[in-house]
Amino acid sequence: MNKITQHQVSLALAHHEDFPSMKKEMQEAFTAGVIDAFGDAQGGPIPRDDAIHASFQAKENIVYHILLNGEKAGGVVLKINCQTHHNSVDLLYISSSSHSRGIGQAAWKAIEAQYPETKVWDVVTPYFEKRNIHFYVNKCGFHMTEFYHLHHPDPNAPHDHEGDSFVPEECEFFKFEKVML
Repeated sequence: MNKITQHQVSLALAHHEDFPSMKKEMQEAFTAGVIDAFGDAQGGPIPRDDAIHASFQAKENIVYHILLNGEKAGGVVLKINCQTHHNSVDLLYISSSSHSRGIGQAAWKAIEAQYPETKVWDVVTPYFEKRNIHFYVNKCGFHMTEFYHLHHPDPNAPHDHEGDSFVPEECEFFKFEKVML
């Protein structure tokens, strides 16, 4: 199978009417990882509906479709800070039907090309998501900088309007950073 190139993958701004279908695709992709790790996905959709909604609606976030030859193949939510140029990947997914084709790596190159002024990228991913860890470290050049757990929670974890975290206490995550040259 031929590897996908950056030229075949592009980003297109998503619109509010796209969010329901993106949420469904994202939950399918993320749930597949949970099933791979644990055998099932008890407890409802992953990520939770309210967490995805908060990410899509955050005023500092930009939501993109990831396109392969003009066809939707995934999506990404980026938090862009134009003052510090310390940017974050809030959510990134490749549709389950498009995994293992190099689309993610080509999409990452397109993201970097879209934001060349970025000084640092960061992302947080669950500890059990070996596929994500491989992707960010081995394919995209990130380095682990922190481990979030019950006694060291992520200070930037999303919260609802009442201040409750969308992330259950028992969840553990790695934080990765990529310093751009």
